Amino acid sequence: MAEYLTPEKKREIFKEYGGSETNTGSAEAQVALLTYRITELSKHLAKNHKDHSCRRALLTMVGKRKRLLRYIANKDIVKYRELTAKLGIRK
Repeated sequence: MAEYLTPEKKREIFKEYGGSETNTGSAEAQVALLTYRITELSKHLAKNHKDHSCRRALLTMVGKRKRLLRYIANKDIVKYRELTAKLGIRK
């Protein structure tokens, strides 16, 4: 596991966006966790621009987050707008 993502941080993200610490399956909590990981990897890539395996992992996470956001938007557009505003994701 990445050193920036501690179990305490994961529990905090799941509690805030998923409703409880154990609700790891909700799409909102998964998007929040992916957003946190994407921002941390972006910081890493700013310093280490030749880390191509990290860049590939970042692009994979961005694609997965995009698919989850599309699912949330199709399911409940109001919840989608609240989530993107809260996380600061532009769309």
